[in-house]
Amino acid sequence: MTASRIVVLTGAGISAESGIRTFRAADGLWEDHRIEDVASPEGFARNPALVHAFYDARRLAARHAEPNAAHRALADLEQALGDEVVIITQNVDDLHERAGSRNVIHIHGELARARCTSCGARPRWTEDLAPEPPCPVCGERALRPDVVWFGEHVHHLDEIYAVVEACREFWVVGTSSQVAPASTLHAVAAAVGARTALLNLEAHDDVTLYDDVVLGPASEIVPARVRRVLGAAADTS
Repeated sequence: MTASRIVVLTGAGISAESGIRTFRAADGLWEDHRIEDVASPEGFARNPALVHAFYDARRLAARHAEPNAAHRALADLEQALGDEVVIITQNVDDLHERAGSRNVIHIHGELARARCTSCGARPRWTEDLAPEPPCPVCGERALRPDVVWFGEHVHHLDEIYAVVEACREFWVVGTSSQVAPASTLHAVAAAVGARTALLNLEAHDDVTLYDDVVLGPASEIVPARVRRVLGAAADTS
């Protein structure tokens, strides 16, 4: 994945158009829960039943959601350009994969995986964790959601920097880019000479490092950009 032509960073905005509710930073609540209660190691230690119930509900909601036009357009882009397209997503749902994308890096983990706090295994997981089922590897009842919580290290960071530093285009889709290290990636891309694009519902406070800023719903502006890129590719072939 280290010679990618286009790297796309996606955030909550792209999944919100499929009906998945997002963390509301303005009031610090996520589905009416305090973020520290459901998205921190300390919250899990205090009340694992609450945390499991919360993520079981998120897993069910994600399962019932469907990929939208933005997800499908990015999958079409990958189908046309192959390994030259990599998606880095901050989202823990699997809507990119269900749309058809294969080169997807989940920086904040996945709802479709569990993590064993005893042996470290990360098995695929689609069922509830609230009943505290045994780990399929070691048998201990020590599973938690394989989701990165506040205060924890993100996943795949070395791989992410490698693909960003090698890309020629870097798109930011549906994210406010306020959470590091994802918030720094467009600057990394700009530093290596990649063309950068912000495709978002709202502009960021600082857009000086973006070559292109296109505002609107992801389900409209992402397919339009993909059509433009694929049209240009066809013209040069």
